[in-house]
Amino acid sequence: MRIIAISTTVLQLPFAHGGAPLYFAGRPRTAIEMLLVRVDTYDGYVGWGEAFGPGVWPATQAVIENILAPLCIGSDTRDIGALSDDLQRKLHPLGRSGPVIYALAGLDIALWDIAGQRAGVPLCRLLAHTPAEDLPAYASLFRYADAQLVGSKCAEAIERGYRDVKLHEVSVDSARAARKAIGSQGRLMIDVNCPWSADQAIRMAQQFREFDPLWLEEPVWPPEDHAGLARVRREGGIPIAAGENAASVTEFGQMFASNAIDYAQPSVIKIGGITPMLGVIELARRHGTGIMPHSPYFGPGLIATLHVCAARAPAAMIETYYCDLEASPLGSAITPHRGRLSVPQGRGLGVTPDPAVLREYAVR
Repeated sequence: MRIIAISTTVLQLPFAHGGAPLYFAGRPRTAIEMLLVRVDTYDGYVGWGEAFGPGVWPATQAVIENILAPLCIGSDTRDIGALSDDLQRKLHPLGRSGPVIYALAGLDIALWDIAGQRAGVPLCRLLAHTPAEDLPAYASLFRYADAQLVGSKCAEAIERGYRDVKLHEVSVDSARAARKAIGSQGRLMIDVNCPWSADQAIRMAQQFREFDPLWLEEPVWPPEDHAGLARVRREGGIPIAAGENAASVTEFGQMFASNAIDYAQPSVIKIGGITPMLGVIELARRHGTGIMPHSPYFGPGLIATLHVCAARAPAAMIETYYCDLEASPLGSAITPHRGRLSVPQGRGLGVTPDPAVLREYAVR
């Protein structure tokens, strides 16, 4: 039951989305970058996790291979919470966010995968007696900065079976085009990626109100300005969502205490894995705050999000990145059907990466 090896694989998966060039972290992006984490145990189990990789995978991979793996070889896999706490305490001098926490996320997800396998049940059934079997998915569009293209992409997503759409736009014209395309019955979300002061965000929120968005996401810079978020929530007239950049349960607790958000958005591969995500969900329940996870991923991070929400947050919608990969590392498990994602029912995460995809798309 002890860890014998921890290894990583980086995938670069070309994609098509039919729009303007995608920029991420200041650079053009033509492929989805995915950092997979594999954990092997002495008794023959193999667990798969995912650590946040886009733009930062060399740093995250270095933490896993040079710092985390040597600490964990020989560790017992049965008490995941205790191991997670011990590692966070040992590694806190290296940072309480960023690559260290991303690395811990990959390990934690893989250990929960092993726990489900060892129990002989899907992970969601390890977490709840009667989990949901599927969950609604929404199309999380790229930023196009072109209202006409936004409208056509929204219409395309609806034709593909989605009912609900999230924009990554900052203009009123784009929101107007989106609402027209999806109609009055679909839910519209607007993620603006932390561009404004609180005063600017309040003015923009008031303009977006006519399009009846379910939430305005991350309107304030910097994202840790919880007081500013709370002001936008009070004065903007639109529910507020945030949390993908939060690095701990404690930080979410500060958001809740500030009455800053209506929807908490923990990102399982950025917050440290399933263990802290469960803590966020429990804390949100106590504060009466909704859970809408951040999950624009195509690997074990997305599958872990599905299992956790099916068990502990069945009212959540699951974010799915709206693009077509050249190859899927998890086959059809990551593809919504009629706007819903099924929870894999195999043991643990219930799905493992395709060896052929690993061979062909791994970064050498």
